Amino acid sequence: MTRWFVLGLSMLVVPTVYAAERTLYDFDESGAAKAWRAVNDGVMGGRSRGEFAVGDDGTLAFTGVLSLENNGGFASVRSRGQSLGLRAGDVIVARVRGDGREYSVNLYTPARRIAFAHRAKFQTEKDEWTEVRVPLSDFQATWFGRRVRDPLDPAKVSGLGIVLGDKKAGPFKLEVDWIKVDSGDAES
Repeated sequence: MTRWFVLGLSMLVVPTVYAAERTLYDFDESGAAKAWRAVNDGVMGGRSRGEFAVGDDGTLAFTGVLSLENNGGFASVRSRGQSLGLRAGDVIVARVRGDGREYSVNLYTPARRIAFAHRAKFQTEKDEWTEVRVPLSDFQATWFGRRVRDPLDPAKVSGLGIVLGDKKAGPFKLEVDWIKVDSGDAES
């Protein structure tokens, strides 16, 4: 009996250790493209073209042409559904090389609503690699691009996307080296 009590007590005082930073998506890995898909405004009648490819250099290149015709205006790439293991206080970190345009990171949860996500914008520097840091607290719930009230539950996030919807017609290119999550601490 004493042995079980001591074992149980030791389990209570041992802290749970989390890596301060862990990789969500590394495009150097074999088969990395299989976890992603393109979704553009064509699903609603728009004419934007967006596609992606993982190159030999180990980066995901998201390219295309944004069109405002037929009430269009967005192009995106999204990861396929799987739990990302996020927690309150986490920060999404990505190394990107952009074209000077403003993009958004979308976080998806298994919701019954279509066109629903939690979104946060980030600015790119033309032809320069930058590290984008977006705290989970910056994400706002959106439905068909409009803000709605729905708090983000990090534990329910099952996918991530990158969206261009800056209302500026024309070609675009965003390269992504990796996407990580920074918990900001080493222990919980």
